[in-house]
Formats: sequence, structure tokens, C-alpha cells
Amino acid sequence: MSLIGKEISDFTVQAFAGGEFKEVKKADVLGKWGVFFFYPADFTFVCPTELEDLANKYEEFKGINCEIYSVSCDSHFVHKAWHDASKTIKKIQYPMLADPTGAWPETLM
Repeated sequence: MSLIGKEISDFTVQAFAGGEFKEVKKADVLGKWGVFFFYPADFTFVCPTELEDLANKYEEFKGINCEIYSVSCDSHFVHKAWHDASKTIKKIQYPMLADPTGAWPETLM
């Protein structure tokens, strides 16, 4: 789903990014391009390769003023646990957003 040219709704979520917990708000994503990558859950075999591909290209995305955000139904604590336990996921420096209610992406619009 593309949201190019559409304003996203106001939001505040917990995230794990750069080795620490932080809050990400709508104001943080404004003024630059953003890629929101949705996947079902941490500790699954389904998405690590895609998450790793994004991690490997992260500097290129940042070079064109584009932030990457991965989003799953897990909490920021689970994101950290997966990051600590997996060599693949340990490469991720972009924000891993928590959506424990499963409200996104519908609430972004």
C-alpha cells in the first residue's frame, strides 16, 4: 500500500533502535521519505531475510533522506530480545516499531 502524497494520522509508538528504547511520533517522520515495512512477528522464519536486506541498504536509504521503520505486533522489549538473540537481526539499526494492538496500518491514514 502506498501512502505517497497522503498525510498520516497522529501517532506515538515505542521502538527499539540503535541499541536502545525510544519513542517515535508522527513529528519524527515528517519532512523526509519513510519506508514502513510491516511483518507479522519477531522470532519467525518468514521475514528475517527482508529485514536483513533493509539493514544492508540502510546507509543508502539514509543517504537519500529516507528512514526505514519495521513494524510488527511485538513490543519493543521483544524487538530487543530478537535483536540480542539473532546475528541477522543484530544488523538492524533502523527503528523497529511496536504495534501490540495490531492497529496499523489502518490507523496511519
